[in-house]
Amino acid sequence: MLPSSDDCDECRPPGSTPATTAVALSSLPFIATFLLVSTIVLQKLFPILSGYASPNSKKINFNISPTRLTIQNFSALTSSTTIALAAVLAELILCEISGYIDPNVRRLAFHFTIALLLIILVIVIPSLQIHSVISAAGWDFTGKSRGRGRLRLAWVLQFISTAAWLVGFWWTGEQLLAKASSTPASAVEGSRSSSQTLSEACLSRVGIIGISFMALLSGFASVSAPWQTFFSRHRPVTEADVARKAAGLEATDDMLAAKRSRLRALERKIADSPQNKAGFFQKAMGSIIRGNADLAEVKALEMEIGGLETMASSLSASHNMLATRRRQQNRSRTFTGRL
Repeated sequence: MLPSSDDCDECRPPGSTPATTAVALSSLPFIATFLLVSTIVLQKLFPILSGYASPNSKKINFNISPTRLTIQNFSALTSSTTIALAAVLAELILCEISGYIDPNVRRLAFHFTIALLLIILVIVIPSLQIHSVISAAGWDFTGKSRGRGRLRLAWVLQFISTAAWLVGFWWTGEQLLAKASSTPASAVEGSRSSSQTLSEACLSRVGIIGISFMALLSGFASVSAPWQTFFSRHRPVTEADVARKAAGLEATDDMLAAKRSRLRALERKIADSPQNKAGFFQKAMGSIIRGNADLAEVKALEMEIGGLETMASSLSASHNMLATRRRQQNRSRTFTGRL
């Protein structure tokens, strides 16, 4: 429950208002916690969880497209911000229990932290997930490979999917809240619309949907854990498997570098060609009569580079998974691993 302004008003004498300097100084522990946790997650935790911490994945990062690199950087920033805000929220709850720090500062930090968390959880993270699904389905958000029509259609799919998610989030939360209170959804909507703000309504939906999903995951884990522990046996991963996957990744990386080098050479050739410096009529007649083999090769190279980037990302994730399983197998043979 968020601290209300009435409770804070009772704690201070009439006519007293917190100074801006005092509020800023009292907020320093929360700001320091946010900066420290976000930096640790961004620099240490996220590369390990996403699989970019290995030497092979670093090599791949230099060869991916700028748009995909921007999405990766934005995903890392979103992840670090979410975990840092959760840490600040835990710190605020402890301060609320112990009565440490000024109540007005706590109230302001509560509202600011929860508002940012709701924006990230309800809008930003689902939009990133929808963007990754659409990109994996072959839709291009840059418009370089298949024209501007595909670009517009990709963004239309993004906006429609995000709007459908928001409608489904609101409707599902309303139905779950109605079932929890054993009243019709219309009655719940009417009783809550006058007393709840948008932030409180979103917070209640995040809570009820989160609890429901945690219950579903707990039930699935209670059934899956015995099967995975006693009956499922994975094939042991050998050094040859890891080396074979690393060789495939290195070969894909070499092919990607060669294709990129050929593409840069063709772009320089097209830029320096006499036909590029000719007039519009000469260009049109030349393209009609002879065609432009260099432009066709450039388009083919761009498609091949896109496919190789996808293959490199898949091979990198598979190699990281095999290497992790190999390390776990080696550790399970030690005394510490058996414990």
